[in-house]
Amino acid sequence: MDWEAQVDEGYSGAAVLRSSGVEVAVSVEVSGRVEPVDGRYHWGGRVAPAPGVAALVRGGKRAAQLAVAGGEPAEARLGELDPWGGVRITGVGRPPWAPLP
Repeated sequence: MDWEAQVDEGYSGAAVLRSSGVEVAVSVEVSGRVEPVDGRYHWGGRVAPAPGVAALVRGGKRAAQLAVAGGEPAEARLGELDPWGGVRITGVGRPPWAPLP
């Protein structure tokens, strides 16, 4: 996983979230780390309030993909809406902002 050293700072900015055939332009703040227990890269953060994402979560959608400009989409999981309308997002493995090998 050569990309791990290059993603330590995380990512903050524009992204595209896809779930169940719906594509939503979003703003995210995400970061990650290698989890010593399982040795895998875990990443996560917050999707800023977006009506399209809120509708997905309210509709019970949890599986998603997150992509940032120039990057391959990464599998992700949506959490619950927070009081401000944002949504927690998590993933395991190469994050969407990682450079391709």
